[in-house]
Amino acid sequence: MDPGSVAAAMALGFAAGVTGGMLGVGGGVIFVPALVFFLDQGQLDAESTSLLAIVPVAMLGAWRQWGYGNLRVRDGLVVAALAPPGILLGTTLANALSERALELSFAGLQVFFAVSMARRALGRQAGG
Repeated sequence: MDPGSVAAAMALGFAAGVTGGMLGVGGGVIFVPALVFFLDQGQLDAESTSLLAIVPVAMLGAWRQWGYGNLRVRDGLVVAALAPPGILLGTTLANALSERALELSFAGLQVFFAVSMARRALGRQAGG
Protein backbone atom coordinates (compact mmCIF):
# COMPACT_ATOMS: atom_id res chain seq x y z
CA MET A 1 0.00 0.00 0.00
CA ASP A 2 1.48 3.33 -1.03
CA PRO A 3 1.86 6.18 1.53
CA GLY A 4 -1.10 8.10 0.08
CA SER A 5 -3.35 5.06 0.46
CA VAL A 6 -2.13 4.52 4.03
CA ALA A 7 -2.95 8.14 4.87
CA ALA A 8 -6.37 7.80 3.23
CA ALA A 9 -7.06 4.58 5.15
CA MET A 10 -6.03 6.25 8.42
CA ALA A 11 -8.29 9.25 7.74
CA LEU A 12 -11.11 6.89 6.80
CA GLY A 13 -10.69 4.91 10.02
CA PHE A 14 -10.75 8.05 12.15
CA ALA A 15 -13.75 9.56 10.34
CA ALA A 16 -15.67 6.30 10.56
CA GLY A 17 -14.85 6.05 14.26
CA VAL A 18 -16.16 9.54 14.96
CA THR A 19 -19.27 8.94 12.86
CA GLY A 20 -19.82 5.51 14.37
CA GLY A 21 -19.55 6.81 17.90
CA MET A 22 -21.77 9.80 17.25
CA LEU A 23 -24.40 8.33 14.92
CA GLY A 24 -24.07 4.56 15.28
CA VAL A 25 -22.88 4.13 11.70
CA GLY A 26 -19.53 3.35 10.18
CA GLY A 27 -19.44 0.03 8.38
CA GLY A 28 -21.68 0.26 5.37
CA VAL A 29 -22.45 3.94 5.52
CA ILE A 30 -18.89 5.26 5.74
CA PHE A 31 -16.45 2.43 5.10
CA VAL A 32 -17.91 1.06 1.87
CA PRO A 33 -18.22 4.32 -0.10
CA ALA A 34 -14.88 5.58 1.19
CA LEU A 35 -13.10 2.35 0.24
CA VAL A 36 -14.63 2.54 -3.23
CA PHE A 37 -13.91 6.23 -3.85
CA PHE A 38 -10.71 6.88 -1.92
CA LEU A 39 -8.92 3.53 -1.97
CA ASP A 40 -10.17 2.44 -5.40
CA GLN A 41 -11.68 -0.85 -4.24
CA GLY A 42 -14.45 -2.58 -6.13
CA GLN A 43 -17.87 -2.74 -4.49
CA LEU A 44 -17.53 -6.38 -3.41
CA ASP A 45 -14.02 -5.85 -2.02
CA ALA A 46 -15.18 -2.75 -0.15
CA GLU A 47 -18.17 -4.54 1.35
CA SER A 48 -15.98 -7.46 2.42
CA THR A 49 -13.27 -5.21 3.88
CA SER A 50 -15.93 -3.21 5.71
CA LEU A 51 -17.19 -6.37 7.43
CA LEU A 52 -13.77 -6.89 8.98
CA ALA A 53 -13.18 -3.22 9.80
CA ILE A 54 -16.48 -2.82 11.63
CA VAL A 55 -15.72 -5.51 14.23
CA PRO A 56 -13.43 -3.44 16.51
CA VAL A 57 -15.45 -0.28 15.82
CA ALA A 58 -18.67 -1.97 16.90
CA MET A 59 -17.11 -3.60 19.95
CA LEU A 60 -15.60 -0.38 21.28
CA GLY A 61 -18.72 1.64 20.47
CA ALA A 62 -21.00 -0.87 22.21
CA TRP A 63 -18.72 -0.95 25.26
CA ARG A 64 -18.71 2.87 25.54
CA GLN A 65 -22.48 3.12 25.09
CA TRP A 66 -22.95 0.38 27.69
CA GLY A 67 -21.01 2.59 30.09
CA TYR A 68 -23.50 5.39 29.44
CA GLY A 69 -26.45 3.03 30.00
CA ASN A 70 -27.62 3.22 26.39
CA LEU A 71 -26.99 -0.36 25.26
CA ARG A 72 -30.04 -2.61 24.95
CA VAL A 73 -28.21 -5.93 25.35
CA ARG A 74 -31.20 -8.23 24.79
CA ASP A 75 -32.19 -6.50 21.55
CA GLY A 76 -28.60 -6.57 20.34
CA LEU A 77 -28.27 -10.28 21.09
CA VAL A 78 -31.53 -11.10 19.29
CA VAL A 79 -30.35 -9.22 16.21
CA ALA A 80 -26.91 -10.86 16.46
CA ALA A 81 -28.43 -14.35 16.74
CA LEU A 82 -30.44 -13.88 13.58
CA ALA A 83 -27.71 -12.24 11.51
CA PRO A 84 -25.44 -15.26 10.71
CA PRO A 85 -27.94 -17.04 8.43
CA GLY A 86 -28.49 -13.73 6.65
CA ILE A 87 -24.74 -13.23 6.30
CA LEU A 88 -24.38 -16.66 4.71
CA LEU A 89 -27.10 -15.88 2.18
CA GLY A 90 -25.94 -12.30 1.65
CA THR A 91 -22.31 -13.17 0.96
CA THR A 92 -23.43 -15.87 -1.48
CA LEU A 93 -25.63 -13.34 -3.29
CA ALA A 94 -22.91 -10.66 -3.25
CA ASN A 95 -20.51 -13.03 -4.98
CA ALA A 96 -23.13 -14.07 -7.54
CA LEU A 97 -24.23 -10.54 -8.52
CA SER A 98 -22.41 -8.12 -10.77
CA GLU A 99 -20.52 -5.12 -9.34
CA ARG A 100 -23.14 -2.86 -10.95
CA ALA A 101 -26.01 -4.70 -9.24
CA LEU A 102 -24.19 -4.45 -5.90
CA GLU A 103 -23.53 -0.73 -6.37
CA LEU A 104 -27.15 -0.01 -7.27
CA SER A 105 -28.47 -2.16 -4.42
CA PHE A 106 -26.17 -0.41 -1.94
CA ALA A 107 -27.12 3.04 -3.23
CA GLY A 108 -30.82 2.19 -3.18
CA LEU A 109 -30.64 0.98 0.41
CA GLN A 110 -28.78 4.12 1.48
CA VAL A 111 -31.38 6.36 -0.21
CA PHE A 112 -34.26 4.42 1.34
CA PHE A 113 -32.84 4.77 4.85
CA ALA A 114 -31.88 8.43 4.33
CA VAL A 115 -35.40 9.35 3.20
CA SER A 116 -37.02 7.30 5.98
CA MET A 117 -34.84 8.87 8.68
CA ALA A 118 -35.43 12.40 7.33
CA ARG A 119 -39.20 11.86 7.28
CA ARG A 120 -39.16 10.52 10.81
CA ALA A 121 -37.06 13.42 12.11
CA LEU A 122 -39.15 16.03 10.30
CA GLY A 123 -42.36 14.39 11.52
CA ARG A 124 -41.19 14.65 15.11
CA GLN A 125 -40.22 18.27 14.60
CA ALA A 126 -43.62 19.19 13.13
CA GLY A 127 -45.48 17.19 15.77
CA GLY A 128 -43.92 18.86 18.74
